[in-house]
Amino acid sequence: MALNFPNRSRSYDAAGQRIRFVGHDGMFEVPFTIEVGAIAKAKSAPATAEADYLAAFDDKRVAIMDVAREAYANGRKTIYALTASDFR
Repeated sequence: MALNFPNRSRSYDAAGQRIRFVGHDGMFEVPFTIEVGAIAKAKSAPATAEADYLAAFDDKRVAIMDVAREAYANGRKTIYALTASDFR
């Protein structure tokens, strides 16, 4: 089966400075993280960081999902951590 993202939910992990989201390959959940530096250019004040990072994720959702599919196709892992270097 192919990797899909039917659930648009995502969450911000302030401690790890990343956003978490999941894909699905059939009945299997495939967890992903993306570092905020890969999608956001400037750091926000802590009070608005979460909203800004989630908005940046939403703005770049199509590109993020494409990179996630490519990472998934390159080999199976328990979690996929996307970084700025994954985006060319």
